[in-house]
Amino acid sequence: MMRAAIYWAPRLEDPLHALGSQWLGRDTETGGTLAQPDLPGLDIAEVTKDARLYGLHATLKPPFRLATSWAALRTDALALAARTRPFALPPLHLAEHHGFLALMETERCAELQALCDAAVAGLDVHRAPPTDEEIARRRPERMTERQRENLHRWGYHYVFEDWWFHVTLSRRLDGAEMQVVRPALEAHLGEVPATRRRVTELCLFTQAGPGAPFLLAERLPLLG
Repeated sequence: MMRAAIYWAPRLEDPLHALGSQWLGRDTETGGTLAQPDLPGLDIAEVTKDARLYGLHATLKPPFRLATSWAALRTDALALAARTRPFALPPLHLAEHHGFLALMETERCAELQALCDAAVAGLDVHRAPPTDEEIARRRPERMTERQRENLHRWGYHYVFEDWWFHVTLSRRLDGAEMQVVRPALEAHLGEVPATRRRVTELCLFTQAGPGAPFLLAERLPLLG
């Protein structure tokens, strides 16, 4: 029942790694629990519960059960990283997206989109197809025709043209909660999201089983 995923995550020396991990209450690199900042009138552990499970990341290839083996996936992920050149990531900013708070690009990045597309398509041989139950949970009746096609072909609907870079930092918030959480998160992160940084790694994450937290298994350097 193990799942793997291909993510972007900030480098260890990037202040965003420490600040984002502290906000979520968990370090995906070590698996350690971290003390979270206070939120007036709200339980930050509850606000960040789902985001904490997945860890500080932006999705490139969404979580999937393995159809092959970890060794085979790692070999192909290493090859993808080896032929990809490091590139500049646009500054990030905190944004409300479908009711969630997330860090997003201030402008679209063609190199990032290309890496994401290559991970989705190039590593798909390792993905076991979703079950009918998993597909039903995605509510395909609410999707566009293209999204439904992507769901059945690639196991997820937000890929290729429908993909966007986002580092999720909260659950869906109502208006009153947003008025509390957003300024607290902006104060916590400061100017760090806007720092210019480079994408130099592809990150392999694993989930041991249903409900288990995702952990960063390996950072694969981009060598192209």
